[in-house]
Amino acid sequence: MKRTSIMSLPPPPVPAKLREMLKDYPGHIKRLQEVLVRSVDRSRRLTLMPFDDAISALEGRLETFIFEARDELKMAEASGDSLAIAEAKEKERLMEFSRSSNIGMADLDELWEYIQRVWGDSNELS
Repeated sequence: MKRTSIMSLPPPPVPAKLREMLKDYPGHIKRLQEVLVRSVDRSRRLTLMPFDDAISALEGRLETFIFEARDELKMAEASGDSLAIAEAKEKERLMEFSRSSNIGMADLDELWEYIQRVWGDSNELS
């Protein structure tokens, strides 16, 4: 299998839909980028299916965001601050939508194309 050196390519892209949905949370986008970089590196070192591993990495990190948002909601509810509660509920909803395979995780073409460039056309991609 012909593989392009990962060093010659930019880091794997966070899917555009997720970037758009999380635009108000740049730290979250950065954390998604970090998990994708680790996934690509891990797939290069181990015999993993790179696209599946990247998707699993994204899903895991997005689930972490949901848990964090739920914790923020609990803290806001404990404070009794109605504005903080409303903001935390909206953040939790956004994080759940981001994790949805029909919304945030619906369009992964850019990531697929990146992985094809790195690993080449191969049946081992998914």
